[in-house]
Amino acid sequence: MSRHTITVTVNGEPCTQQVEARTLLVHFLRENLGLTGTHIGCDTSSCGACTVNLDGRPVKSCTVFAVQADGAKVGTVEGLAAGGKLHPLQEGFWEKHGLQCGYCTPGMLMTAQGLLRSNPSPTEDQIRHGISGNLCRCTGYNKIVEAIQFAADKLRAEGTQA
Repeated sequence: MSRHTITVTVNGEPCTQQVEARTLLVHFLRENLGLTGTHIGCDTSSCGACTVNLDGRPVKSCTVFAVQADGAKVGTVEGLAAGGKLHPLQEGFWEKHGLQCGYCTPGMLMTAQGLLRSNPSPTEDQIRHGISGNLCRCTGYNKIVEAIQFAADKLRAEGTQA
């Protein structure tokens, strides 16, 4: 097996490790770094449970090799809360009941963060389009949309970025 040394910054912390060339980013995060908030859902890029932010863009980490992330910044759900305070997206999912079983939630949060970074004031239709690559089998999406709207409103009121 071909092994490569990679350096990635995960949730603000630099990390250098050796990985096999075929190691997917989702497996690197979960198995090498112990960041199990990134879920493995379908392994076909259909569900979005494995979504993380790679250099600020949401990507399905089951479609990215860890070696492709060499030199990149990776954001996972574990990095959302800061200083013991929930991120407005997490708060929105709590306040607006945007989760039920919670399996899709980490990927949904990371997709929503990418959406709000590129569009701080999305319409309902833009939110629905933005999260269309993430499947949820429990909520029917209405509460998720409300949670993202809540977060967008709060971030704008605070004058901060997702």
